[in-house]
Amino acid sequence: MADSVLLIDDDADVLRSLGGYFEQLGYEVSRELSGEDGLATYDRLRPEVVVLDLRLPGMDGLEVLERLKERNAAVILLTGAADVATAVKAMQLGAENFLSKPVDMAHLVAATARVADKVRLRRLNERLLLNTLPTDGLEALGTSPAMRDLQRQLGLLAQNERTTVLLRGEPGVGKSWLASLLHRLSPRSGHPFVQLSCWGLPVGTLDAELFGAEKGAVEGAMERRRGLFEIADGGTVYLQEVGDLPLELQPKLLKALETRSFRRVGGTREVEVDVRLIAATTRNLAADVEAGRFREDLQYRLNVMPIELPPLRDRTREDKLLLINRLLNDLQRHVTGGPAAIGSEALERLLSYAWPGNVREMRNVIERSLILANGQAAVGVEHLPSEFRARPGFGDRRHTPMTVDELERGHIERTLRYHNGNRTRAAQELAISRATLINKIKRYAIPL
Repeated sequence: MADSVLLIDDDADVLRSLGGYFEQLGYEVSRELSGEDGLATYDRLRPEVVVLDLRLPGMDGLEVLERLKERNAAVILLTGAADVATAVKAMQLGAENFLSKPVDMAHLVAATARVADKVRLRRLNERLLLNTLPTDGLEALGTSPAMRDLQRQLGLLAQNERTTVLLRGEPGVGKSWLASLLHRLSPRSGHPFVQLSCWGLPVGTLDAELFGAEKGAVEGAMERRRGLFEIADGGTVYLQEVGDLPLELQPKLLKALETRSFRRVGGTREVEVDVRLIAATTRNLAADVEAGRFREDLQYRLNVMPIELPPLRDRTREDKLLLINRLLNDLQRHVTGGPAAIGSEALERLLSYAWPGNVREMRNVIERSLILANGQAAVGVEHLPSEFRARPGFGDRRHTPMTVDELERGHIERTLRYHNGNRTRAAQELAISRATLINKIKRYAIPL
């Protein structure tokens, strides 16, 4: 959903020009000519940002600002007179920003984008504390455009339950959770979901685990043994680290996928099953094919519908917030006496962390924090590991020599990273043109 902005100004021409500009950028825009109508519209629509003129007929801008702040609204104030005293009072009343008319549109748009991001995250935080965010299902993946597209693809895959799925991504990004969710959302949900990792198992053991063994065919097989493909008949087999499947077994897996039949180790009879395969890998299978470690025909068979799960460092704050909420709700069922919420400052530290270990690391940190916060109303900063308690930028008071160019390069790089590489949004926040930003990216050789 697009960000929304409410414009309150007694000048219809200003409303027309500002509103048209915001609409061209994709905002949902509402316009009102008086403070009273503006308050009513805010109550009805709850937009992310209010752009409010200081000079209004009837109820003046500062009074409207006070009423809006009672509603926890985010307000950017505009005035035709650069009155410092008024600006100070407006900021004391809670205005997010104060700009003089004629307003510089680049500054206004950049300020509006920053405030909208802040409000969106705050509202998600409030829902988290009220325990009203989704904790299961595809909606728990996130709200960003990339995650919504991923949800759409996964929804189609869940219903097309005969299609093989390949989940790709770094270790710990949540492939196992997603495989289980795909099974639960599919028509196969009433049948078994079984999983096995291909990593580190000898060929014979892996063969018997997947496809079973006849009596005496493998060591310790005192009777016929069913494999996971047979056990999961009608359901789903989740094969972790499929890139580590030994070359000797790859033809057998390929045949099982193409014919839905196989032979147990030591057997002569074809066993027919109806199984969906969800495979996962952290490896580059195309590179493994080139190196002769993986069969090309099996790669094509697995690659019917590849799904790439992004690492946490590439996800938006809103997406990470939903993930924290899902993990928190899941862990509460296992951690006795742990709180049901995470405090605002602790939550900010979790959202700002790079998470090199991805979801697995995040889950461990939250579980540890819930244990340490036993009996408390919420997890606080003091319950987080030491690397979270040292506030970035305040832990090291030593001076680091830095040129102006180095300072500018670092600021541009951080801004681009915050906006996930979106040059238009980054340029708006930096209050420079997109062309200027592109030139600086080239000048400083900033990687994207």
